[in-house]
Amino acid sequence: MVDFGPAVVLGLCFGFMFGIGCSLAVMYSIYLGGYRKAVAESLLPVQPKRFTEALRKLQSKRAGADSAASVR
Repeated sequence: MVDFGPAVVLGLCFGFMFGIGCSLAVMYSIYLGGYRKAVAESLLPVQPKRFTEALRKLQSKRAGADSAASVR
């Protein structure tokens, strides 16, 4: 029974590390796919409605932050 303990601890550690590593790899690949899609949409001659709405929202937030910073 004494020999079983270290094997369990090592198994849990390696399993946890590989699990976290794999989930991070999946999330990173999803992030890159979205980034590529956004760059491709920004280069289109006519941008999609969703892209223009997101860009307008971002510009209004940025303008609000700039005006708040100038007030200080």
